[in-house]
Amino acid sequence: MSIVVVSGTGTEIGKTVVTAAVAAAAVAAGRSVAVLKPAQTGLTPEERGDADEVLRLSGAKTSAELARYPEPLAPATAARRAAMAPVGPARVAEAARELAASHDLVLVEGAGGLLVRFDEDGGTLADAARLLGAPVLVVAPAGLGTLNSTALTAEALRARGIEQLGVVVGSWPAAPDLAALCNLADLPDAAGAPLLGAVPEGSGALDPAVFRAAAGGWLAPALGGTWDADAFARAAGA
Repeated sequence: MSIVVVSGTGTEIGKTVVTAAVAAAAVAAGRSVAVLKPAQTGLTPEERGDADEVLRLSGAKTSAELARYPEPLAPATAARRAAMAPVGPARVAEAARELAASHDLVLVEGAGGLLVRFDEDGGTLADAARLLGAPVLVVAPAGLGTLNSTALTAEALRARGIEQLGVVVGSWPAAPDLAALCNLADLPDAAGAPLLGAVPEGSGALDPAVFRAAAGGWLAPALGGTWDADAFARAAGA
């Protein structure tokens, strides 16, 4: 895989930290990694964006951000309100291909969920993934409600003929409740795809060197790590 699209089942669920972990595992394996953030919302030009955070944590060297909008809204809405040009799926696909020409792995991190609108034509991250023929890694929360949003995301991918690489829990709680523990077994069924990792809550606050050393242990071999779903579930008491 030279291009992987990373999408959440919603917003604020650990997508950027998961992207950083995947990047860190790839860098540790000697691969060159580029991170593409098509649309960053809710930040001024002077603030650090998600792509910057992925580089800081992972040690990857290359990032690209196609547009930045000041209000924390869906990209299409934020672009309209700021009277700025939107970024459509074709531009995202073009930028990803350009980066893939000189990098072993390109990680395209979406904004929010899979079907958040990028432009006034209704273009989405799913459309960009379809244009690229790239698999989508789904980041999901651990607890109650995640099965429905994960199943809906998987259904949308299947309807568009897009490969789902798997699911990663974006923020595994230090003290998981019953729902989170049960979801370790139920998420793969809801997604119709394997559970490929669980990133501990608060990992984004770790020192980058500590983050990079630990990242492989949070991800399954399919993502360049050593994490094992069955062993993790047993250790968690699921």
